[in-house]
Amino acid sequence: MKKITLIALILIAIATTAQEKMVSHIGITNFEASIPLFEEVKAINEKTTCILITKTGEITCWINIKDFQFKRDLMQDHFNRNYMESNRFPKAIFKGKIEKFNLKNLSSELNQYQISGKITIKGRTKRITIKGTLKKVDAGIELYSAFPLNTDDFRIEIPFIVRSKISKNVNTQILCVLR
Repeated sequence: MKKITLIALILIAIATTAQEKMVSHIGITNFEASIPLFEEVKAINEKTTCILITKTGEITCWINIKDFQFKRDLMQDHFNRNYMESNRFPKAIFKGKIEKFNLKNLSSELNQYQISGKITIKGRTKRITIKGTLKKVDAGIELYSAFPLNTDDFRIEIPFIVRSKISKNVNTQILCVLR
């Protein structure tokens, strides 16, 4: 009888712990650093991973830099080798907290939140505060955020020859469904 009670308690503990964490392994992150009248500088990464701790609102997202896909292979090669040095700095990571997050208050309507934390790109960390929206969907919780990043903050050097064709302000978006 004690063994059955112990097994039941363990299963309840595992089920409770599993509900405290929501995960997405197929989030989408894209960015654009285009300048009007020049070639589009745009990429998408469909392998963004995010973890949300539902009790605290803590969130961590990371991407493998090499998973960004460009329309042109040469642009992708320059991005990985010259700009991001993805062999040396393979990941970008955000660790933060969704302010005033309460899982019980989420609905199918968009709820806007402030998300504060630290983002690390190319070995440089910067504190940022961004706005994001959360809503309940059939598959879980949808998270969306759009925010600018500046290449100077992460020592991403744009060569002089193309400096007029690539924006230092990079419009970044993330979308994921946490389950």
